[in-house]
Amino acid sequence: MAKPTHLTDTASDRLADAADAVSGERDTVPGPSTNPATNLIINDILLRSVGRLSRLTVEKAVLGRKYGSQFAKDAVENRSLLHTMAAYGVTKVATRSIPGAAIVGTGLALKVLFDRSQSRRKSRRTGERALRKQAEPD
Repeated sequence: MAKPTHLTDTASDRLADAADAVSGERDTVPGPSTNPATNLIINDILLRSVGRLSRLTVEKAVLGRKYGSQFAKDAVENRSLLHTMAAYGVTKVATRSIPGAAIVGTGLALKVLFDRSQSRRKSRRTGERALRKQAEPD
C-alpha cells in the first residue's frame, strides 16, 4: 500500500475499512444513484452544505455572545469575496499536507503572538473595528 500523501488519506482509508467490515461490499459507492460519480457529487454537496451551515452557526454563536445576534449575523454573512477566498485557500494549504498544516499553524501562532504583543486595548479595538466594517452592508 502506498504511503498517504494527504492528511485525509489515512482517515479515509480507515473509514473505508470500517465500512467494509460492516457491509462486506467493496465495489460500490454508497448513495441513491447507480452511477458512482453522481453519488460522489451528491455526497460532496451534502458534506459541504452541512459543513458550511455548522461553521456559520458556530461563528454567529461565538460573536453573538458578545456583540448580539444581529451584529453577529451581519458580520458573518457580509464577508468580502477576498476574505472568503483567502480563508478557503489557507484551509486548502493546511489540509493538503503535513508541511502545509505546519506552515498555516505557525502563521496562526505568529498572528496570536503579534496580537498579544500589542496592548490588549489596542488589539481589541483593531479587531472590533474590522468586525464593524465587515458587518456594514455594502
